Amino acid sequence: MIRLIQLELQKLWLNRTSKILIFVSFILPFTVLVLSSIKINFFGFFTLELGELGIFNFPIIWHITTFCASYFKFFFAIVVVSMIGNEYSSKTLKQNLIDGLSKEEFILSKFYTIVFFSLAATVLMGVATFCIGMYYSSYTEASIVFREVEFLLAYFVKLVGFFSLCLFFGMLLKRSAFALAFLFILYIVEWLVFWGAYEIFDSVDKAFQIKNFMPLESMYKLIDQPFQRVVMTKFPDKAELGYDYAVHFSEIAIVLGWIALFIFLSYRLLKKRDL
Repeated sequence: MIRLIQLELQKLWLNRTSKILIFVSFILPFTVLVLSSIKINFFGFFTLELGELGIFNFPIIWHITTFCASYFKFFFAIVVVSMIGNEYSSKTLKQNLIDGLSKEEFILSKFYTIVFFSLAATVLMGVATFCIGMYYSSYTEASIVFREVEFLLAYFVKLVGFFSLCLFFGMLLKRSAFALAFLFILYIVEWLVFWGAYEIFDSVDKAFQIKNFMPLESMYKLIDQPFQRVVMTKFPDKAELGYDYAVHFSEIAIVLGWIALFIFLSYRLLKKRDL
């Protein structure tokens, strides 16, 4: 495993664009650190500091930071599809196979690299969230601090799932631009499935239940938006706004299933393809 990861890291390190995108994909999620210190002056009457609003209290901070950081995954997604596109354009894939790397090892090297970067991003996000929370949170008891830390697990699975999808599209289309465009096409297809299910069952709930099994939607559902929860926290009388924001292991299982399928299909594509 380590040998395969080292092989991929060497390739990425030699590519200037990949180095920049990796750096950006790791740095941008930490803009939440900047947000926590922003002070907004309202014409000199009063100053609003976001960190003092309570949104960085434990345990809700695990929810907020992982949700916001997950939107920056598109930068590393470019790296993932570029890894495949460059293999075909520069003929390094064929050379690797000639040098003794099996097709299975080739796919695993990409997958291990995805897991490596996803894990690194998760650890860094966990450390950043903990530091922000310890600075701003009114609660410092361990039972509260580490409650809902499962959002980090959901964040990790979400990254691996999304990058595995990008890997599959990269293998399918061989070109980075087309692979990224297919993400948008898949997004449209999932909504078409939703409306089709709605027409069949005449029920929004059933339509969403079906859509929740689709790749992009299942990944999104791992970490639901936290804003409604913030409103519930600030305005307890708005109990009717309650919703299920928890991390469910059934939803994690769905994404894990998609990950396994994407990696298997990527391998099958490579195995059948004439290089």
